[in-house]
Amino acid sequence: MNKLIKLVCFGMLFTSTTILAQAPGFTERKDPEGYITGTVVSENGPEAGVWVIAETQELNTGFIKIVTTDDDGRFVLPQLPEVTYNLWVRGYGLVDSESIEGRPGDRDVELSAVVAQNAEEASRVYPPDYWLSLLDVPGDEDLTAENGFAPNFVPSQKRFLHEFKSDCHFCHQLGNAVTRSVAHMDHLGFDSHEEAWQYRTQLGVRGGSMFGNFARFGMQGMARTMANWTRKIEEGALPPQPPRPEGIERNVVVTLRDIGGDHDFMHDQITTDKNNPTVNAFGPTYAVSSGHGTLAVVDPITNDSYFYTIPTKEDPRIVRGRFPAPGQPSNFWGMEHLWGPDYNPSDPHNPMIGPNGRVWMTSKVRNDQPEYCGRNSSNKFAQYYPLTFSNRQASVFDPVTGEFELIDTCFATHHLQFGTDPDNTLYFNELLGPAFGWVNTRIWDQTHDEELSQGWCPQIIDTNGDGVITRPWNAWDAAEKDPNLDTEIRNNMYTVIPDPNNSDIVWGASENTGESFPFGSIMRLDRGDNPPETCITEVYAIPDPGFDPRGMDLDSEGNPWVALAGSSHWATLDRNACPVLNGPGTETGTHCEAGWTLYQTPGPKLGNSDTPADFHYFGWVDQHNVSGLGKDTPIITGSNSDSLIALDPETAEWTYLRVPYPLGFYHRGLDGRIDDPDLGWKGRSLWANYGNHLIWHTEGGKGTTGKMVQFQIRNTPLDY
Repeated sequence: MNKLIKLVCFGMLFTSTTILAQAPGFTERKDPEGYITGTVVSENGPEAGVWVIAETQELNTGFIKIVTTDDDGRFVLPQLPEVTYNLWVRGYGLVDSESIEGRPGDRDVELSAVVAQNAEEASRVYPPDYWLSLLDVPGDEDLTAENGFAPNFVPSQKRFLHEFKSDCHFCHQLGNAVTRSVAHMDHLGFDSHEEAWQYRTQLGVRGGSMFGNFARFGMQGMARTMANWTRKIEEGALPPQPPRPEGIERNVVVTLRDIGGDHDFMHDQITTDKNNPTVNAFGPTYAVSSGHGTLAVVDPITNDSYFYTIPTKEDPRIVRGRFPAPGQPSNFWGMEHLWGPDYNPSDPHNPMIGPNGRVWMTSKVRNDQPEYCGRNSSNKFAQYYPLTFSNRQASVFDPVTGEFELIDTCFATHHLQFGTDPDNTLYFNELLGPAFGWVNTRIWDQTHDEELSQGWCPQIIDTNGDGVITRPWNAWDAAEKDPNLDTEIRNNMYTVIPDPNNSDIVWGASENTGESFPFGSIMRLDRGDNPPETCITEVYAIPDPGFDPRGMDLDSEGNPWVALAGSSHWATLDRNACPVLNGPGTETGTHCEAGWTLYQTPGPKLGNSDTPADFHYFGWVDQHNVSGLGKDTPIITGSNSDSLIALDPETAEWTYLRVPYPLGFYHRGLDGRIDDPDLGWKGRSLWANYGNHLIWHTEGGKGTTGKMVQFQIRNTPLDY
């Protein structure tokens, strides 16, 4: 079948039910039922809590299935397509076993596990946060100009950790095999690890950004900090052995499918509508390739992988991209401009699926701002709060037609999320701007009028306490604030999430740091009944010891949960516990410290600190119990520990959903889909993707492609 026709046919089948269509010629979409059973045995006997990996290249895209052994070393690999697999064993305390072939229907297979002969052999498969925990963080007393640091930028260890995690983990893992060594650069003849680190941060398409961030810490001090880490490892230092999976962790089934190419930068993925996780049941999963300007697709039923190019309104040859050419040659790609002018400049960042199955994205459609965004236009939002810049706008893909629609927005876009109102309002955050923005998708579908269907609100705090926002207000940068006026803040947001019970209320998280919010904040916007005039914002500063908010979600009651990427906390705010919500001083966000609860993740900590070495890029609250772990379970991304990490707030206990192979599961988010509620665990999955800027840092090296990752939680390790 012709590829394009094939794609459109797939698109026609996507519905929110188990059966795609009843017309003749269509068949039921369902997962395969084949399975393999067996036991893992080593010289020590049955091996409990180790991973059995089934891997094949006989399907339309690469396919991996991973399960964990029970107390007696038994395993069941479920839902396997009818092909031949290489079966092998990985586990903590072991070295990878030789593989044997197996097919669905094989029973009582015995796999021979190999016990590691020493700690160094065992450590090769440890997650990167364990290796990063060997890095010693400078203390307050070390961060001086005499020691080569920039104390105006990193005056304290807390600030160092905030910037270190935010800047360095923003693009990739630290502690994986490539980053914890400089040996692959030995041929360049560096005299020291310090010299190697100063060089390696300049390389490739992200070299300018890396080098600039590295230098802000103080070049000599930062180079020494990183060099001490890699030198220590080179001299034989090893991290502690991680615990093997226990309890529920042994019930996890992980399925990976290849997606994209060997230098795609797959930022985020989506499988369903957050507000109705049965949408797109059994349908394709989508990821956006920021570097290539494409919407990549994997069909988990047919195991097909393909992509669509996301268009721009202006000629793509003149639309400005955000990835500069390399200044120094990459160790892997030389001077190739991986995400340069030879690729589409639409720069998609984040996709979401709406209630009718269309895929909405934040993507770049043009260069210059429309006139209706400015002060001199008749647009009521522009007259109230004009916007002069947006570096990314919006697009929507219809799987039925295979076509894109492009929507220009006055506000910049980054992440996006649907409300639950009849207008299907789609909210956006501004990463580089001061506004909450939205598109009324009902009006868009009716009129295709970009100006009419969008709106935005600034962040204005009711600091005079009269319950309304009136102009003039105190400017955000005013040296002195009039206590009789309301007050503007400008906190660039990393996240946006509407209240599931009231779509006029929307929250956002901001990494912004400064005198007012030294370690970030979250904001709450109430649009009221006549925005922008009725818009009121509240702000809540992140309390000590937390810092660096990034991902955010709400539970089904509308309570915010925010992932503190730097301090490694899940934090939640009970707004009902706030003694006041507005009035003088509330612009500082410190009026509700009693409402916060912080839960720190339990992974290994960086040396000389109380901060875990994990990094939590984003978070997600399971409002519909897709995972089976319970309604409103908060799940945080272990972006530096190859895992999703679920919290039980009542017991403060954590459950790790680990991806042990290939190492390098750096992910930026997740979602959950119900394919069939009557199928139990088989009909429910969590989904994420490998979102590393540098996919060739994944285990397997150059040539490795991205992966779409599916998590299912069985009732026992032996369910099939």
